[in-house]
Amino acid sequence: MRKLLLLLVPFIFTGCLGVVDQEVVSPNSESKALISFVAPDYSSSTRPYWENLVRDFKTKYPNIDVELQVINWDILDSAYNTMISRNEPPDLLLSNLYAHFAKDGLLNNMDELLSPELKTKFYPIFMNNSQFNSMQFAIPFVATIRQLYYNKDIFDEIGIKESPTTWTELKETARKIKGQKQAYGFGVDLTDNEIWAYLSYFFFGAGGGWMKDGQWSINSPENVEGLTFLKELYRDGLTDAEPAVTTRDEKQRILGNGKLGMLISGNYFEAVVPHEYPGLKWAKGPIPVKEGQTPFVLGVQDVFMSFKTKHTNKKALSLFLDFIYDDARNEEFVLKEGLLPTIQTVGKKLMANDKMMNQNLKAIETAKFYPINDPAWSAVMDATRNMGQTVLLGQITPKEALNRLQQIALNKNR
Repeated sequence: MRKLLLLLVPFIFTGCLGVVDQEVVSPNSESKALISFVAPDYSSSTRPYWENLVRDFKTKYPNIDVELQVINWDILDSAYNTMISRNEPPDLLLSNLYAHFAKDGLLNNMDELLSPELKTKFYPIFMNNSQFNSMQFAIPFVATIRQLYYNKDIFDEIGIKESPTTWTELKETARKIKGQKQAYGFGVDLTDNEIWAYLSYFFFGAGGGWMKDGQWSINSPENVEGLTFLKELYRDGLTDAEPAVTTRDEKQRILGNGKLGMLISGNYFEAVVPHEYPGLKWAKGPIPVKEGQTPFVLGVQDVFMSFKTKHTNKKALSLFLDFIYDDARNEEFVLKEGLLPTIQTVGKKLMANDKMMNQNLKAIETAKFYPINDPAWSAVMDATRNMGQTVLLGQITPKEALNRLQQIALNKNR
C-alpha cells in the first residue's frame, strides 16, 4: 500500500540484546526479550507514530526491547530480503507480501502469537486473505479500497456531471478534458511502484483477473483486452504523458494543481490530497469497466508476519501485537494515514461518525483483492515492474507480456 515516500530512517530502541528462547515475559519478569520490527513509511506521520508507540511499550514492558526500523516503501523489499539472506530476519515485518515466506517455512504461525481477545477483533475477509494452506501466517493491519477520483472543477467546466463508469465514457471524458482544458485526461501509474494495481483495474474491468477457479489466468483473453485498451488510451494521448515514469502520488499532486482530470487511487486520497490542496473540489466514482461488465471495488491490505529468529519470544510478540492493536492506537494510525481499519471494534466506531468511512468499509466487503496468499504473487509482482514502458512503446505486445507473467506464475508454483 504505497503512499508518500521518505528516505530510509532507522530508529532503534535498544537496551539489553540478550537472546531468549520462547521465554515467558511479563512486566515484572527478570527475563529479557528482543523484538526486531520493520515497518514501511506511509507518510511523514508514520515514523513519529511508531517511535511513540515503541517508547510507550518500553515504559510498560521494560524487559522487552524493540528495535524499530521505518523504511521507504521503494526499498522495503530489498531491505528485508537482505536481512533474510544474512539469516537476520526481523521478528515482525509489516508489508504487502507473505505467502512465499510461509511456503519456505520462514514464518511463525500467527495463531501461536495472537491473544484470544485480539483474534476475535479482525474482520473475517481480511483474515481469510492472510492465510496460506489454511494456516494464519499473517494478520491484516490496514487496508484501502481503490476508486476513480476526479477534479470536480474540471468536470464542471467541460459539462460532465458524473464520473465515467464505462470504458467508452472514460475515453470520451479524457478526450474532452484534453481538448477543452489542455490538461491530462486520465492518470495512469505503470511505474514499478504500482503497475500491478492498474493491471488489476483493467483485468477486472474486462471481466478477467489474476486467477480463475484457483488457477493463474494472467494471459486470459479478457486480461489481454484490458491491457490493450489501456495501451490505446496512451496511444491516443488520453493519459498523462509519462505513465511509466511518474507515480500515482505525483499524479495526485498534478490533479490537485488542476492539470489532470482523473485517476484511480486509494481512499487515502481523501485525507492526503485535500489537505495539500485545501481549495480542491473533488469527487469519486467506481472504477470504469468494459460495457456489460459488473462494477467492482479493488481492495488492498497490508499484513504483519513474524519470522522465526534466533531470539523469537512468542509471549513478548503477543504482548507487542496486543499493544499495536489497542483500539485507540489503531484508530490514531488509521486516521493519520487515511487508511481503513482491519479490526471490527475500530471500524464500528469510525463508521458511526464518518459517512465516508461507512461507505468504504461496506464497499470492501465485496471487494476483489490481489492474490497475496499465493506464493507466486511475489514473483509476478516483481516481473510486472519493468513491463509498462515496453508495452506502451510497442516493444512487446500485451499478449506477449501477459504470456510471460503467466509462465512466471506457473513456474513458481511447480
